[in-house]
Amino acid sequence: MIQFSKYQGAGNDFVIIDNRNKLILDELKVEYAKQLCARKFGIGSDGLIFIENSDAADFKMDFLNPDGSRSFCGNGSRCAVKFCADVKMISAKNMTFDAIDGIHFAELIGNEVKIEMKDVNQVTQNPDSFFMNTGSPHYIKYKKSVSELNVVEEGRKIRYSEIYKDKGTNVNFVEELNDAHIKVRTYERGVEDETLACGTGVTACALSYAVKYDLKSGVISINAVGGKLSVGFEHTDSILTGIWLQGPAEFVFKGEINV
Repeated sequence: MIQFSKYQGAGNDFVIIDNRNKLILDELKVEYAKQLCARKFGIGSDGLIFIENSDAADFKMDFLNPDGSRSFCGNGSRCAVKFCADVKMISAKNMTFDAIDGIHFAELIGNEVKIEMKDVNQVTQNPDSFFMNTGSPHYIKYKKSVSELNVVEEGRKIRYSEIYKDKGTNVNFVEELNDAHIKVRTYERGVEDETLACGTGVTACALSYAVKYDLKSGVISINAVGGKLSVGFEHTDSILTGIWLQGPAEFVFKGEINV
């Protein structure tokens, strides 16, 4: 039997397994992700996270999408930080974790988790869209209203278009609410569906807003379907740096499952 915990960050939900004892071998992780993330036949989640030991940070977060592919996950990282704090792996409010793209800093702020994101030095701006990589690739399109949008249908058209079909991309639709406040809906590759929130996605959308309005620094507030998040940044010499993502990360339930 495998022990697991379920966490969610703004509705983005994850199965987390403490694998510091390495009972689950690397070659089995893809199959675990496909089974455990399945909504009908498994636990059901937007991703699977293995917490492991790290020589370079307080812990390592090995994240897999439901299809077994790997990428950096912003909300998954925040949930991993909260899990490690809840099980007393780490006692400090500040910590570091090792992910697929390197070391990140994190901070517990009340019931929220704030994590450092990597710098973004390349943003493709087209007349009606943006594209950038914030740990995962993101296509961003602005709309007057996203509430009635068929995100799955429209997202799949872009994700499987000629330009993106080989490597895939996440697709985000953005509605401007007021100054430095946006609403976002996201179609996630790997999940191949709309998720209630996407950490790297809302980060990309916030940064696209900064580029669009030539903002040099600030905080962008984001309304995702599953909750509210915020992104801070600095914008100098075509580089977006000092990027952080903050929002809720909450325990849902724990249990055991036979895989």
